[in-house]
Amino acid sequence: MTVIEPATGSAVAQLDREALLLPEVSGYPENSVRAWFSQSLIQCKRLMSVWVTDFTISVYMLVFPTLALIMFNTVLGDSVKLATGVPAIYGQMPMSAVIAAMNGSMVGALTLRQEKETGLLGRFHTMPINRWAGLTSRLLAEVVRVLLTTMLMLAVGLILGFRFWNGPWAALGMILVPVLFALGFGTLVTAMATVTDGLALVNLIFVFNTLAMFFNTGFVPAAAYPKWLQGVVEHQPMSTTINTMKGLSWDGPIQRPLLETCAWMVGMVVIFAYPAIRGYERAARTSI
Repeated sequence: MTVIEPATGSAVAQLDREALLLPEVSGYPENSVRAWFSQSLIQCKRLMSVWVTDFTISVYMLVFPTLALIMFNTVLGDSVKLATGVPAIYGQMPMSAVIAAMNGSMVGALTLRQEKETGLLGRFHTMPINRWAGLTSRLLAEVVRVLLTTMLMLAVGLILGFRFWNGPWAALGMILVPVLFALGFGTLVTAMATVTDGLALVNLIFVFNTLAMFFNTGFVPAAAYPKWLQGVVEHQPMSTTINTMKGLSWDGPIQRPLLETCAWMVGMVVIFAYPAIRGYERAARTSI
């Protein structure tokens, strides 16, 4: 018969230490570039998952612009071609892509407000997460979302008669132009989301989107508007983006509208980046 002797105190302590021994995790310093990059990707995936699984958000970001494009082409397609000589789809498809980018920015801003009110931003702020990752992940999610919505608008446009006439590089450039627009507009909306409440933000963006949607060159050229309004319509950021996409896909000037679009977007980033950063930090601290 085998007798098991009781463990001594030192042996028990050794067993406890071995049982509680956790695996060593090799991580990056919180403020390192690698931590910022990896954590931005993780939070970008989180935001995209939230948007995809929310039926209302998906409808607003994807279904509404798609139906708007089909409606515009069905109701106004022949009239615009008769008046301008250019198939209407070459203005309506870019306009729908830009509208989808603007609507998605509003959804992203409302998500930010919701996370602040529920305290989620505060929880992230108290965790060992890179301070830049939260904001850059939102801009990265905007880029991914705009690429997906642009590809969807393009697929619908191809069914309605849209074609690329200037080669593959021009086609690639046309797809990337809405991303440039989204970076500037998304920075502006993020800055607004940190200083206004949800209802005021929705009203402001809705009014801006409505005015921009009817006073741009997506339907007809700027010359079709009253003379006193032509300059505003032609040089507003939505019109410069549409004109660039139209020139890359069909015909028309490319260099000037592209430079104007870049100027608008760089200006938005320069003006609203600092308020967005400070507002995001303040929102995270106040939601703790």
